[in-house]
Parts: sequence; structure tokens; C-alpha cells
Amino acid sequence: MSKKQKSNTRQTAIESQGRFDYYTVEEEAPLLDWLLAHLGESRSKVKATLQGQGVKVNRKVVTQFDYPLAPGMKVSVSKTKRNLTLKSRYVKMVYEDDYLVVVEKNVGILSMAAGHGTLNVKSVLDEYFDHTKQHCRAHVVHRLDRDTSGLMIYAKDKRTALTLESDWHNNVYDRRYVAVLSGVMEDDQGTIANWLKDNRAYVTYSSDVDNGGKYAVTHFYTLDRSPWHSLVEFKLETGRKNQIRVHAADMGHPVCGDIKYGNGDDPVKRLCLHAYVLCFYHPVTHKPMEFETKIPQVFKQLFK
Repeated sequence: MSKKQKSNTRQTAIESQGRFDYYTVEEEAPLLDWLLAHLGESRSKVKATLQGQGVKVNRKVVTQFDYPLAPGMKVSVSKTKRNLTLKSRYVKMVYEDDYLVVVEKNVGILSMAAGHGTLNVKSVLDEYFDHTKQHCRAHVVHRLDRDTSGLMIYAKDKRTALTLESDWHNNVYDRRYVAVLSGVMEDDQGTIANWLKDNRAYVTYSSDVDNGGKYAVTHFYTLDRSPWHSLVEFKLETGRKNQIRVHAADMGHPVCGDIKYGNGDDPVKRLCLHAYVLCFYHPVTHKPMEFETKIPQVFKQLFK
């Protein structure tokens, strides 16, 4: 929200008490446009507040988006309706607009359903959309393993999802992970590049020569070391299945807590891999969108 909008909000809000914020209209405007200018919230949340009967004009509930406001009218907005936020121990809402959401996924939840009743981010988001009266469904754009935490994008419609997926490599211009690796890294930075291919047991293995798999490139930067572990940032140039986990194992320093490719080193009882930077061009506005989460505290405690 701009400084001008913040100023207008302070001037227009006449009272905030109980379950409502109260405003006095100073200029003519359609109701939805006025709310967007003064509440400083996403269009989807404002529309959900309107549809949920959380807005009153001169003490009467109004749900009409283009209801004409005139100077002197009193607008009240329900705090309860405005704060219909995503509540889940597994999923945190980081950003939301009319086309997509960015969430931070916790460990222990799938990106999408893999069988009846499986806990997954898509179903959590769909329930949230229903609760906030948004007529949309979450569309998976990319995935994280169940035991990997971090940032993910979900589209609100198929067209947005296809736009992101169709040119993913160019749309996503920075994608970084942080991991705790077993042992002390010898190099401060470097690049791993080879071919990755799944065998019949769905285990990804690497080869320095073309094995019919997919070429994978990972850049790494050592952030910290302890006598037993290394905190390492990985920047993906390609996005292959299990790429970081296999490349870390290739270096002789597997990701801690990795049952599939690790060495049994499990200091915090979880896979120590977190997607903490995600930067992409918005599929509709084409503006750069940049998100970064904190390095998990359980990772940092190993280096105190």
C-alpha cells in the first residue's frame, strides 16, 4: 500500500471497536474499488469479505461490488470476516492474489493427494478457498517431497497454472534451498553436473556420462560449518527429481535425515532440506515476485 493510501486510511477511519472498523467516505467510488484502496488487502480477500456479508454501508449489509459510495456515507468492515486466514499447522500463507498463492509447506505433508485421505497442501488450500467463498481450486505448479519444507506456488485456475508450467525455467529465475549436510564440506562453493535417472525401484542414481536420464546442474555455497555438519545453500539451474539429495550424496555429504540417499546421520529427526528462496515472474502481471523464508531454527541450532 502506498504512502498516500496509508494516509487516506488514517484520515478516513473514524473508529475501530469491537468486531468492526468504521470509516467515513470522502470521495465517490464503487464499493469494491474503495475497499481495495483503503483496506490494503488483496482483491480476493476483499471480495471474500463482501461476499461473506462483512461490509455495511450506513448500517445495512451490502454485497454489491459496484455499489456507489458518496461522500459522507459510513462504511463498517467486519474484522472477523476480514481475517479469514489460512489456519493449518502444515501450511502457512505467504502471499495471495486473484491468480495464485505462495505458501510455506511444513514437513510431513504432500504437495497433492496420492491416495484417498492423504494429507496434502492442495486439499488444505481448497478448504481455505471454500471457507473464504472463493470460487476456485488449487492447481499444483511444482512439488516438494513430503519431508521437504519450504516455499511453493499454487495457481487458482488452470490457465495460470499452464502459463507457469509451460515456461517454468524462464518464469522462475531464482530458486534456492538450504540444507544441513553430514560431515564438513571441503569447498566453500562449486557446481555439480551429471545425468540423473530412476531405476526400477524408483531410486534416482547419477552418472558422469549420458545414461539416458536428464542432465542436472546444481550450484552450492557453504554457509557454515560445525565439527560434524555443514550448512549449505543450493541453487538449482535445473529442477530434476531428488536433484539436491542425489548431488549432496555424490559429494560425500548427504542431506541429514535422508533415509533414501543418506548415511544414517539424523540430528534433528527430519530431512534437513528447506526451499527458502523462490523468485518468479508473475504469469499475469509479469512483475518479478521475490520470496524468502527464514532458515529453520532447528538447522541453525546445530551451528551455535
